[in-house]
Amino acid sequence: MSEQEAAAAPARKAAAGKAAGGTGTAKPVKAAGKAPAAKRTTAAKQAPTGEAPARKTPAAKKAAPAAKATTKKATPAKKATGKKATPAKKATAKKATPAKAAAAKASRSKPESQAARAKRAARINSALAEVYYYAHPELDFENPFELLVATVLSAQTTDLRVNQTTPALFAAYPTPEDMAAADPEALEELIRPTGFFRSKAKSLLGLSAALWDDHGGEVPGSVDELVKLPGVGRKTAFVVLGNAFGVPGLTVDTHFGRLVRRWKLTEQTDAVKVEQEIDDLLPESEWTMFSHRTIFHGRRVCHSRKPACGACPIAELCPSYGEGETDPEKAKKLLKYEMGGQPGQRLKPPADYPGRPAPPLPSRAPATGSAATPDADSAPGAAR
Repeated sequence: MSEQEAAAAPARKAAAGKAAGGTGTAKPVKAAGKAPAAKRTTAAKQAPTGEAPARKTPAAKKAAPAAKATTKKATPAKKATGKKATPAKKATAKKATPAKAAAAKASRSKPESQAARAKRAARINSALAEVYYYAHPELDFENPFELLVATVLSAQTTDLRVNQTTPALFAAYPTPEDMAAADPEALEELIRPTGFFRSKAKSLLGLSAALWDDHGGEVPGSVDELVKLPGVGRKTAFVVLGNAFGVPGLTVDTHFGRLVRRWKLTEQTDAVKVEQEIDDLLPESEWTMFSHRTIFHGRRVCHSRKPACGACPIAELCPSYGEGETDPEKAKKLLKYEMGGQPGQRLKPPADYPGRPAPPLPSRAPATGSAATPDADSAPGAAR
């Protein structure tokens, strides 16, 4: 082979390799591991124009729908999320708006300092003062003796029934001396409508005798002396002191105890302990009126079994809101006395009382136009 042929031999081999599909250079590339992908890409770029669309189009078509599908799925998810989020916010607002009392109710589990409790008690007292500006003792009386007797009779019955009973009682026995000398059976018959009339008659005879013998017929003006009288406890003593003598004191009856516990002002059930804890929350000057306002609210709105929560004027301050009927229309039907458009408990209420006076006992009301001798109710001084 001549030198010219030897020089041309590599060129001929290279041309032969290209014609065979490049097999001469493929082996070293495969050993590297990445060459096939690079080679396919290069081949695709170098492929004839007629074949390129056929190779690209299927892949592009498959990729395009996938991208579109992803976009469609993402969009509804965003929309759905937006729709769900809005009602949730509205629902929360609806629950919070109708009763601010819900917030107070939620705070029940949180510990409360003495200062915070005193502040809340003052707010409740102030709110009750606006609602029950006419609050008063709901027993008819004209002197300390009448109030003492009426309070003893009010045990286990309503003030209304006591007020319907005392006119005839005080007409027959206007002073402690008169009552101390009363015939037990006659006294029992007069107070029979109040219930437990035998034990109450015994208490009235005993306290009347003690007033006449030990106090000159006058009702004493101190707790220590009052509680020594037969049938007189701390509740009765503070009713008399607060309303007949102007001495501040809390009247812890069943209504008062129930409400201060519902308001979370105390957890005590013993009347003396309740009195002590509430004394510490309010100024002394407010004790008597706070008692009246609380008892008024307990008798008219915040009942024992079915509190009228939906018609309660101080619902926002009550941590126990929701224990009773919350529907406003249904709650209104539970209101009593003047709050429910009905007569009050006193036959002779104060001048600023917004309701109607209570009627006398039907069996003892004088007949209209009768010329007969007036009975005990119509006798002078009977309805004091």
